[in-house]
Amino acid sequence: MKKAVVLLSGGLDSATILYLAKSKGYKTYCLVFDYGQRHRKEINQAKRIAEYAKSEHCLVKIALPWGGSSLLDKSKKIPTNRNIDHKEIPSTYVPARNIIFLSFSASYAEALGAEAVFIGANAVDYSGYPDCRPEFFDSYQDSLKKGMKQGVEGKAVKIFTPLLNKTKAQIIKIGVKLKVPYHMTWSCYKGGSRPCGECDSCILRQKGFDSAGVIDSAIKK
Repeated sequence: MKKAVVLLSGGLDSATILYLAKSKGYKTYCLVFDYGQRHRKEINQAKRIAEYAKSEHCLVKIALPWGGSSLLDKSKKIPTNRNIDHKEIPSTYVPARNIIFLSFSASYAEALGAEAVFIGANAVDYSGYPDCRPEFFDSYQDSLKKGMKQGVEGKAVKIFTPLLNKTKAQIIKIGVKLKVPYHMTWSCYKGGSRPCGECDSCILRQKGFDSAGVIDSAIKK
């Protein structure tokens, strides 16, 4: 069976991408990252989702002691009720996060003999992070071709980003068809016992469910 590494954060997009990979016939190996994020609840939710999907999963703990993001530094305020359409890069951006995560996932994939890495990045309904844009993934794919054993042998690990150009509503509709357990997902940046409803992630999530005409089962139980 073909194998794929899936970057699983515990959020809506990553849960959808896991189920998409499984629907395409891949045996999935989820990477879950503990990088000191303040919304640590997503880590436990990611493990739950992986187990629910009967997927292999591995927790990777890394330290980013230099901070540089309000997701890592609790003394910094998480932006709330922001006009997301302006696309300025917010303080929740974690420096080089997707570069770091993809490097781990590519290493894991090559060690497994996996042919693919799936990431639920989105460049439509998103916060404006530079490492969620199509040109970034094109460039990184080229790096894998030139900097890894499988790449120079003509069998480079392929990065799949099928949600990249879809709206949040479109993603949710795909997930509903795939029976993604959205009730298990966590999106809020603040990481409290309940979603704040004010951070970028909460706003984008609510907008997506409202536009899709679907009840958010993680909130309305």
